[in-house]
Amino acid sequence: MRKHARARMMTAGVTGLLVSLVLAGCSAAESTTNEDGQTILKVYGWKGTEGEPANVAEINAAFEKAYPEIELVFEALPANEPYSQRVQPELLAGDSADVVMVDSNLLANWGESGYLADLSDREWADTITNSLRPFAEHDGELLAMPMEAVGVGMFANTELLAQVGIAETPSDWPAFLDALQALQDAGHTPIALPNRNGWTGSIAFLGAGASVVPEGWDADFFAGDATFEDWRPAVEQLVELGERGYVDWRTELGVDEWSDGLNQYTQGDTGFWVQGSWNLAPVREAGVPTEFVAWPGAAAGESSKGLVFAGTMWAMNAATEVEDAAQKYIDFWAQPENLKPFLEAESAVSPFVDGETPANEDTAAFVAAYEAGDARFMQTNTWMAGDVQTQIGSRLQALFLGDLTVDELLDELDSIARTE
Repeated sequence: MRKHARARMMTAGVTGLLVSLVLAGCSAAESTTNEDGQTILKVYGWKGTEGEPANVAEINAAFEKAYPEIELVFEALPANEPYSQRVQPELLAGDSADVVMVDSNLLANWGESGYLADLSDREWADTITNSLRPFAEHDGELLAMPMEAVGVGMFANTELLAQVGIAETPSDWPAFLDALQALQDAGHTPIALPNRNGWTGSIAFLGAGASVVPEGWDADFFAGDATFEDWRPAVEQLVELGERGYVDWRTELGVDEWSDGLNQYTQGDTGFWVQGSWNLAPVREAGVPTEFVAWPGAAAGESSKGLVFAGTMWAMNAATEVEDAAQKYIDFWAQPENLKPFLEAESAVSPFVDGETPANEDTAAFVAAYEAGDARFMQTNTWMAGDVQTQIGSRLQALFLGDLTVDELLDELDSIARTE
C-alpha cells in the first residue's frame, strides 16, 4: 500500500498530494490490524520449518494465548541463502516482517544497512552472557536477542562403542583413533563426515582447532599477529583420518550433510558423526544411544574443548509499524519458561546469565565444559564473518581431492580470512 501511495504522489498536484498522504496514513494504520481489531505481527524464521520444528509452534501458541490482542503471522522460511534472498530485498523495500530471525552474519550485514532496531533498553538486555553478547551487537548497539548457545561437535554411538570394548567416549586424539580402529576392525563404519557442501569439513576443522590452536589466537589473528600456520595440527588430524582409512573424503564429497548424514547415523552402524546438537532430537527418536561431545582432538590425557556456535537470534525490523507488539514477542521469548522448549529441542544452552539450561544426559559433559569456560566460540563476528566458513569448507574439499597441499591451504586461508 505504501508503494501505491508513492505512485499517486508522483502524478498528483498539491491537493492530490495531501489527499494521497492522508490515504497512505490510513492504509498503513489499517494494514496493522485485522477485522477483529487485533494487531497483526509478522515474524520470519528458519526454525519452525518441517525439517527444524524446534518447538517454535508451541512457543508461538503460548504467545498468542498470552496476548490475544495480537494476531501472530509466523512464516517459516528455508534456511541459509534462500532465507537471506527472500528477506533482504524486503528489508530494503521497507516491507518485511516485524521480527526476523538472524545469525551473527545476517545481524552484521543488516545492522550495517540500518535495517534492525536497537534493543538495548529491554529488561533482558543486561542479562545476556558475556560470551554471547558480542555476537548480538553491532557498532555498540544491541540488535538482537540471542536464543541459544549451541554446540557443534561429535555424536558418539555409545552402544556401538560398548560392543567393541570402548567403555568411555574418547576425549583425546589417541583414544579417538583407538576407537575408530576398533570400530573398523569389527566391520562397522568408524565415522560419518558427509561433506557435499563443505560444511562438515569446515566444522571438523574448527572443532579440531578448538583444542589444538593456541588460546587467544582469534584476537591475535584479527589484530594481524597470527597466521593459519597455527592450524596445521587441525588439518593434519583430518588428513590422518583419510590416511588411516577411517573416512574416504572423496566419497564423502557426494554425501549431503543435512539429510544423508542423519539417515546414515540413525541406522545405527556408524560410530561417530559430526553435526550440531540440534540433531539430537531426531537421533533420540530413532533410538540410537548417543553422547554429544567435543571433537576429541586434544593431546593424550588432556580434555578437548567444545566448539560453540552463537546460534539463532530474534531482531526487530527498524521499519516496523507495530513496535510494541514486536517488542512483546521478543520479550516473551526471553523469559526462561518460554525459551525452555526451544532450548530442549536444540539441546542448547541458555544465552542468559539467569536463564535455565534444560537438563540433558546426552550433552551433560559438553554443557559442563562450556559452563566452566572450557569451550571456544566460532568467531562468526570477527575473522569468520561473511562467507569465510563456506570458503574454508571449499578449500578443504580441494585438499581432500588432492588439488591443494596443506601448505597451500594454510596460505589461502590467511588470505581468505583477512580480506573479509
